[in-house]
Order: sequence, then structure tokens, then C-alpha cells
Amino acid sequence: MKEIKRFDMSMPPRKTKWYLKPIKKLLCAPAIKKYKPRITYVNTENIKGPFLLLCNHNAFLDFKVASTLLGKNDANYVVAIDGFIGRENLLRNVGCICKRKFTNDMILIKQLKRSIAMGNVAVLYPEARYSLCGTNAVLPESLGKLAKFLDVPVVTLICHGHHVNSPFWDTSHERGVEYTEATYKLLYSKEDLEKASIEEINDTINKEFVYDDFKWQQDNHIRIADKNRALGLHRVLYQCPHCNKEYEMDSFESTLKCKSCGKEWELTEYGYLQAKDGETEFNHIPDWYEWERNNVRKEVEAGTYSSGELDVIVDSLPNAKKFIRLGEGKLIHDMNGFKVEGLDKDGDKFEMIKPVESLYSCHIEYQYLFKHGDCIDLNTLEDTYYIYPKGEKFSVTKMALATEELYQYNKRKKLEK
Repeated sequence: MKEIKRFDMSMPPRKTKWYLKPIKKLLCAPAIKKYKPRITYVNTENIKGPFLLLCNHNAFLDFKVASTLLGKNDANYVVAIDGFIGRENLLRNVGCICKRKFTNDMILIKQLKRSIAMGNVAVLYPEARYSLCGTNAVLPESLGKLAKFLDVPVVTLICHGHHVNSPFWDTSHERGVEYTEATYKLLYSKEDLEKASIEEINDTINKEFVYDDFKWQQDNHIRIADKNRALGLHRVLYQCPHCNKEYEMDSFESTLKCKSCGKEWELTEYGYLQAKDGETEFNHIPDWYEWERNNVRKEVEAGTYSSGELDVIVDSLPNAKKFIRLGEGKLIHDMNGFKVEGLDKDGDKFEMIKPVESLYSCHIEYQYLFKHGDCIDLNTLEDTYYIYPKGEKFSVTKMALATEELYQYNKRKKLEK
């Protein structure tokens, strides 16, 4: 592993090659025609680069809407390392910039500054992962500082309908929404940005990023008749509110079921949950998710949170060529953070430790790489570990929630001292 060439993160970003521009437009056109996004423009009708574009993140359709709205503006998109696998040259030539998720990457800041200097739009998905249940994820505290540093207008693109059409918990098929919506808004002009403090900018961006795709579906009476619309939902809703058991949930067709107590819920065509018998504890998916978060918070505050020691398979992604199977190992996520260790095929030890204060959130995947399994990916500036726990007595969703709650708990404790 020490001899393997690492991804060159410092290679300067490029403008999109002229011959790829019409191809990019053609690739976006079918989705735009199919989902007919209804765009609300707020002072962005004639905006031109350079500017910083911040987008919410629910499905691959996000990129197609953003690319279409940007039109003739040259843009550089921040893309995770696994997006480059087998197509590094292509992605560089359409203007993509590589990032390893949830790392303090000063090289990326320099790349974004270069993008702005070229007159391009710097496109960033600050949630750094697809939304788990169609609601906003935590944003990095450095956004305000980044906006100040780039010193260009700040624009937001908040899309609605992408999650309910292709939820992250099951991307095997699209659910078929009638249409989607998006708000394309100038949040700060260059002049207004200069007057605002970093704290004010962060507060404004966070308020703009509040969204709820299931509420959008319900408010707009969007019907999703797909018979498998609940398939995969148990990956997010991993704890039963009836018997409180964890890791016993399952889903099929339009049904969510607890295998421990047998209770079932129907996901209706209009995005509500309804118990098939007895009380409906939560009729709104995000409310169930936040109940799980609150339960995790209680474990963290009691000092008892732990995933236990899990047997795992670990892959490495040092560059954009392919995943490398490191081997089997052990993972524990507890009050100290993440620790994964094991032995590779040569008998050498591999290890990654991510203390609580180093991660305000983490990236997870469901059924990654053609149903390879649920995983957590942990990053350094030079490598990414894709960690696949074995068995069924775990939830990567719970680990993601715990990462955020541990970070906030640790932050509060430091302020109290």
C-alpha cells in the first residue's frame, strides 16, 4: 500500500472541454424533460460567473438540474473520490474537483480559489452526502469563512422532489414523481457579503438549507403509486417505536415491518406512514428519524454509546483506479470515536482512528457497489477506507447519527470548562 500512487488532489481544475459541453447538455436533457422541474428564480435570471453555488443533495438528479441552470457558465464541481473511479480524465475534463469526505482539506480551498480566478462557478454540495430521509443534513461551520475567502456572490440551489423520487435508502429504481421543484436564489451579492460577518453568513445559509422532501410531497399532493415505494426504508428507520428494538426492522413493497414484535406500517401514496393495526406512532418519516436521533443523544449524554466490536471487511481507495481489498478487521464506534484495525493479505497491520472532535458528521452508504453491503467510509487526506460490518446487529444510520451527536456533545463539554 505504501508504494501505491495516490490521487493527485493538487492538479489544477480545468474549464470544461468545448467538445464535452454539448454532450453534457444532451445527457441532462432526458431527465429535465421527464421531471419538468419548476424553477423559482430569485435575482438569478442573468447571473454570470464567477460565483459560489451551494446545492442541497438528494439524488443524482441534483447535478443535472444544476448543470442545466448554469447554462453557458463554466463550472467546477466538487466530487467525492469514488465518483472518479475509472473515469478520472473524463471528470477532470468536465471540470470536476476531487474531495475526500469530511476531511480538513486546505488543497480544496486553493482549488476553489483557482476556479473563481478562472471566472468559473464553484459548485459545492456542503451536506457532503445524499440526505438520508429527505431533510437537511448538518453543514460545516467553515462555510461562512469559505464564502468570505472566495469573495464572490453566493447562490443557492435547493431542490424538492428528488429524494421521494429516488430515496438514498433504495436507489434501485425511481419512484416516478410527476414533477420536481427548485429555488435558484442569490443569497449574497459581493457587496452584501463584504458587510456580513462569518456568523451571519453561516446562519443565513443554514436557514436556506432547511427542507423536507416528504412534507413537500404531502403539501403538493404528489402521488407516488410505485408498489415498491417503501423498499429499503428500514435502513433509515432501524428502531421500532412500538417495542423499541433496534436492528429488527425490514421493508418490502409499501410496507415497513418490525420482525421482533410484528407491527407493520404502510407508506401511503402521498408520503405518510400509517400503522396497519393500532397506533401510528409517527406518520412522518423525518419525525421517526429524529426520534432515533434523540435516543442516540440520550446514550451519548449517559456515556454509554457503543456499536460494540464488529467484524468488518475493509476496502481502500487510494486513487481513482479501483478499490483494494485490505482484508478483515474489527470496528468499534464509541464515546472515543471510530477505530478500525486489522491485518492485510501480507500480514501487515492496517488501522484508522478518527477521534470524536475530528468528525462533525460521517459518510455512509447503503448496499454499496451493487448490493455489496451497508458501509461507513472514513477518510484521511491520502486514503479512504470503506468499512463493511458483517451480520445484522448494526446500523450505519445509527453510527452517522452518533457521530453528529458525539461531536456536539464534545463541543458543549469544552465550552462548559
